[in-house]
Amino acid sequence: MTTRSCPCGRPESYDACCGRFHAGTAAAPTAEALMRSRYSAFVVGDTGYLLRTWHPGTRPGRLDLDPGMRWTGLEILGTTDGSAFHSAGTVTFRASYRGGSLHERSRFARVDGAWVYVDGDFPDE
Repeated sequence: MTTRSCPCGRPESYDACCGRFHAGTAAAPTAEALMRSRYSAFVVGDTGYLLRTWHPGTRPGRLDLDPGMRWTGLEILGTTDGSAFHSAGTVTFRASYRGGSLHERSRFARVDGAWVYVDGDFPDE
């Protein structure tokens, strides 16, 4: 996966894009970057990263991913706040998988300076 573009849809390689966040050598600078890296973590099956980047107040005790799930693309539909100047933000996206798609508005917050996923809802289509 190191020579192909990142699963999040950015043209950089996985290692130069979301892989560095997964490896812990960099932190996502915005809520959108965290959302993209979390999508990529679902693609590559990195449950450790997903749990580490989940808000402590809403994080599940464990996360079991479906090994048969094949994510096929990510489309960012909108963002509010979530930059270096904010303490919270939202990202609305559509994540496609073989056989369908997931449309979610995710909420993010900063905890100890790092962006984390809080929760999400499913807006009407």
